[in-house]
Amino acid sequence: MQIKKYLSFLLLTVWLVAGGCKKDFIEINTDPGQITGDQINFNYLFTSAELLTSGNTDGYGYEDWRNNLIYSGCMIQHLSSTLSYWDGDKYLYDAGYNSAYWEKNYPNSIANIVETMHHIESDSAQFNLYQICRIFKAFMFQRMTDMYGDCPYFEAGLGYIAGVTTPVYDQQKDIYAHLLNELKDAAEKLDPSRVNSVGAADLLYKGDPAAWKKFAYSEMVRVAVRLSKISPDTARKWVQVAIQGGVMSSNGDNAVLHHENVTGTPVVNGTGLILLGNDPAGYRLSATFVDFLRNTGDPRLPFLATVCADPLAPADKGDTASSHQLGQPNGYDPPNSEGVHDLTKAPNWTGNQNDYSVVNRYTFSRLEAPTFFLTFGETELLLAEAAWRGWINDDPAEHYTAGVKAAMLQLGSQAGAGPSASLINEWLASHPYDPSLALQQINEQYWIAGFMDENECFANWRRSGYPVLTPVNYPGNITGGKIPRRFTYPQSEASTNSEHYNAAASRLTDGDRMTSRVWWDK
Repeated sequence: MQIKKYLSFLLLTVWLVAGGCKKDFIEINTDPGQITGDQINFNYLFTSAELLTSGNTDGYGYEDWRNNLIYSGCMIQHLSSTLSYWDGDKYLYDAGYNSAYWEKNYPNSIANIVETMHHIESDSAQFNLYQICRIFKAFMFQRMTDMYGDCPYFEAGLGYIAGVTTPVYDQQKDIYAHLLNELKDAAEKLDPSRVNSVGAADLLYKGDPAAWKKFAYSEMVRVAVRLSKISPDTARKWVQVAIQGGVMSSNGDNAVLHHENVTGTPVVNGTGLILLGNDPAGYRLSATFVDFLRNTGDPRLPFLATVCADPLAPADKGDTASSHQLGQPNGYDPPNSEGVHDLTKAPNWTGNQNDYSVVNRYTFSRLEAPTFFLTFGETELLLAEAAWRGWINDDPAEHYTAGVKAAMLQLGSQAGAGPSASLINEWLASHPYDPSLALQQINEQYWIAGFMDENECFANWRRSGYPVLTPVNYPGNITGGKIPRRFTYPQSEASTNSEHYNAAASRLTDGDRMTSRVWWDK
């Protein structure tokens, strides 16, 4: 398999070049292995950047566990947990969990992409790879700034290259403006007549410039629509640019990173590792999510959920029948804990916590489950909203239908199984697009389509307000019973990069807190 082919080099890249567990920018920008540029195949450093961006930099699901599942997954009520360390369920604060994505990706995936670009920029033989790196870097930073707000961007990763060990936190509005221009310029410069210098080392598209062009313009749609509250005119402009450039047109254009079951390495799907191996009984599917799927008769339910007699046993794949799925309410303590939030007091308590569904173990809870970075279905749903807003002269119903259908059909490759085309068509016929409920419908479907890409779902929920979620008000929560709006910066930044950290914190309405809103979330 192609990932195994690069595994030895990737492990060297992750642990020698990037230095996996570095905590701050001074340490990040030290060269621990004394490896020089002429010793590195930068194609494979790009491979590493793609792989590590999937969320498993350390081989044990570090940031997938903390940010993607414990926080984002619970906050947008795909997941629920009665355990105290699943802080997102009850809006409790853990500084290390908040900063996990930042601390793992700046010294690893971001350092690798910046290093790659620095060394290949002037190499005409690597012209297309340089443009591809620009596009993927834009994707990487869109996620980072959506999670944290202002962050190092223009000076990120320049410690070893240029001696920048205390990078400026750039304002999100400036980052967004640059992301959009980078995507446009890089997409326009991709040249299919040039040699493909990266090939299979590109885990997403094997260096295909046409595929990367579609990715760039589809990512442009995501970035542009994120501005719907703060700058709708800018959003309209860039959605039109994206349409003219050419976005994804089928599920065959999806950005998919395939994983393999090579435990203890970043090659494993980090989310699958946590759900099946590291913390299989730490969570359940949220009642909000399961009830929504059941109440709408969504044919995806048996492919997203399962009920296991013993979630601690990985071999117990469970019962996937839709009629047997039951979601656990958010905001409860373990059964028989005897407090007012004891799970036995939940309205749908059956007498056994194992009656609540977990993530389907035939599909998503797999070590080799693929990661979908960006999809045709998501793009179509965002274009449906753009059409509804009048930004493009298209029929929003057509984009909506195409988006829902694509999101359902992609389960066949994403999860290994999914509803049939005929069942999907029947469901769409009985649940058509309703102009009076457009924003709600579109963004509820985005919430489902992004299942297990929880950080993205959290961002779109903050932007759109859908689905309408009922917050929990658990004692000791840090938000006043409101769903958080961002992640906080690493605490170490206050001492190691204090000037720029303090400036960024001062620009937040409530300081460096989970209740503060990023620039576009106004």
